[in-house]
Amino acid sequence: MKALVAAALVVFGLPALALSAQEAKPLEPGREAVAIPYEKYTLPNGLEVILSVDRKLPVVSVNVWYHVGAYHEQPGRTGFAHLFEHMMFQGSRNVADDVHISMLEQLGATDLNGTTSFDRTNYFETVPTHHLETALWLESDRMGFLLDALSPEKLATQREVVKNERRQGTETAPYGLAREAAWHALFPLPHPYHGDVIGSMKDLDAATPEDVKDFFRKWYAPSNATLAVVGDFDVAKTKALIEKYFGSLPSHPKPTKPEVASVKLAQPVVIRHEERVATLPLLSIQWLSPGYFEDGDATADVLATALGTGKASRLYRRLVLDKQLAQSVNVTQQSQGAQSVFTLDVVARPGVSTDALLKEVDAVLEDIRRNGITPEEIQRARTRYDTRTLAGLQSIGGFGGKADVLQNYNHFVGEPSYVAQDLARYETVTPESVKLFARDTLRPDARVILHAVPPARKQAPVEPKERH
Repeated sequence: MKALVAAALVVFGLPALALSAQEAKPLEPGREAVAIPYEKYTLPNGLEVILSVDRKLPVVSVNVWYHVGAYHEQPGRTGFAHLFEHMMFQGSRNVADDVHISMLEQLGATDLNGTTSFDRTNYFETVPTHHLETALWLESDRMGFLLDALSPEKLATQREVVKNERRQGTETAPYGLAREAAWHALFPLPHPYHGDVIGSMKDLDAATPEDVKDFFRKWYAPSNATLAVVGDFDVAKTKALIEKYFGSLPSHPKPTKPEVASVKLAQPVVIRHEERVATLPLLSIQWLSPGYFEDGDATADVLATALGTGKASRLYRRLVLDKQLAQSVNVTQQSQGAQSVFTLDVVARPGVSTDALLKEVDAVLEDIRRNGITPEEIQRARTRYDTRTLAGLQSIGGFGGKADVLQNYNHFVGEPSYVAQDLARYETVTPESVKLFARDTLRPDARVILHAVPPARKQAPVEPKERH
């Protein structure tokens, strides 16, 4: 291992870079505070590079996004994107089996991880500045030479890891199988969202090593990836290192994103599931909603906050505090590239039925369809998103850090420094637009209603009422 690290630190002469550069666009007056200075360029083999200097600490975040997720999979071949999130840590041509993480940890790396979504797969680590070259080498080696070390035995091992992840996250998790049934109703086959990100175990079992290699060759090419380097580094030297380690990787045609028709619910779907893990009933209502950054996405975020975030939110106040019917309330807009999902979850208190909860929830929603929400509720939501976004930008790496933010905006809108424009979406939300969203999108006749109810013998006992 020491020999490999030492070899990675040898510097060679570099060819001149043939690059197309794009600088950050100017912002509206008053929004400069949230701008992220960056430079974006493309290597001849198609790899996008985003560089952003931040000298607060002597560390650098290396963040790679492959523009492939569960959305890009074919029927019968699901779960590959998530499988490769695991395979990418198992060794490549010049990195021994299962030591990628330990090598970085020995260098003092933090925020080291990989994640998969419907839209992308990413890998990231933050290292001391003087170890930037090693981090770049490790990322380039698995981008270019992972298949040299992929064996049937490794594939079989990671299949079992993914199966165990499914057991823990779905099969034995509270409400896991119930939620899966609701998700399948929202996205029937052959929609690529149907299997969720983890995919089908049947498909993974049927996959051959050649199937998996073909997936990697198509989607893990430099032309389908973006490398972001953020932190305290020398720009010229870093460009040279990127050319050294990534520039020689072969070019492949950029794969075409699948075209999938949007799903529409023509009538309500009611699922009554016998819950075998949790001891309290769950009411979950889901609607198909606008995709990430589409019109209505920000409105959905604001309404979700007004309904279920904090003790002042409408459903929490009504169901948990005033009527004491619910244990908890959670409302989210799960923003996704193709289509989003607006979810309203209420966990009942012992002895309360999900039908009673549904009646109360519908009363709140009907009031919003008629009257919208208040300007104060909208402002509270805006403040929440401003605070959360700015807090994330205090870090250069990790989930929601500066490198991840640049990648996210680059992936979805093609402009890495889009923070101000993103936050500005929430300033256009009005009581009237919330009312229209609730009326047109959160329709009673276009939703999936899940009642996940444990058998009576397994339900938590009813708490005795206090005497006054």
